Amino acid sequence: MPINGPWGAFNFVVEIDGIDEAGFAEVSGLSFETELIRYRNGNDKANSVRSLPGLHKVGDVTLKRGLVASTSFYQWLRGIADGQDDVRNVVIVLHDETHQPVKRFKLTRARIIKHVSGPLNAAANQVAMEEIVLAHERLEIE
Repeated sequence: MPINGPWGAFNFVVEIDGIDEAGFAEVSGLSFETELIRYRNGNDKANSVRSLPGLHKVGDVTLKRGLVASTSFYQWLRGIADGQDDVRNVVIVLHDETHQPVKRFKLTRARIIKHVSGPLNAAANQVAMEEIVLAHERLEIE
């Protein structure tokens, strides 16, 4: 039986349509926001506004991992740069201490909007990193 939380932020898996090797060290930006529309009818007796739900926006998601030999992300990015509307679904699965899935974050119709490799520093002994930023249209949390 899964523990009801809170769960450690370190035990997660990223699943991306069509990409097998998505072992990321960090995921950030899992967020959504609903804009409010402030409205008052001209004939309202109360001198206050109503708050109505407006557009729903999701934040860009940043994935970071150690630089590896695979070119799957570069091919995806190259297709987007060449004008293809290559969108993919992404699922981030959080696991508990017993490695059972406890929370899923589903990104619908995601596309790469930014890729950064590095920094590379000959004086340091750190792993070479890459960062991928995804824009997406919907975030579902299960």
